[in-house]
Amino acid sequence: MNQKAELYWNEFWEKKGAEMPKSVSAWQFGADPDQLAQLVIDGIKTATCSGHVFYEEENEPLPSVGDYSIILSSEDIPLAIIRTVNVEKLPMNEVSEEFAIAEGEGDGTYTYWWNAHEHFFKEELHKIGHTFKEDMLLVCERFELIHVK
Repeated sequence: MNQKAELYWNEFWEKKGAEMPKSVSAWQFGADPDQLAQLVIDGIKTATCSGHVFYEEENEPLPSVGDYSIILSSEDIPLAIIRTVNVEKLPMNEVSEEFAIAEGEGDGTYTYWWNAHEHFFKEELHKIGHTFKEDMLLVCERFELIHVK
């Protein structure tokens, strides 16, 4: 976590007067960090997903219910805090329309979600020597917005 994110995190909990959770991460959304962060701030985006393989490749722990995250801009500026409320591992071709809509992207349809994610995953998988498959395992995360900076 960068210094600005750490400062934001500490100030938020200090003002709140509550015990600070032990675990927090700071990250950007993949395809368009600024636009996707704005969708979260606007209350439109309440879910996100990533390929399970990326967690394995980067040796990153999977998200868990109760985890806090600081959403960063494309320039690593902290924008908001979210808390994970649900995590599921599903093949991409079993992700529900309701989840796809909760991601809040594009025109809000399942078709848009599928096409955008297929394109993104094909590019990212190619970079690490993997091939896209319609049943690739995804980590599907739902979250709630806790604070906007």
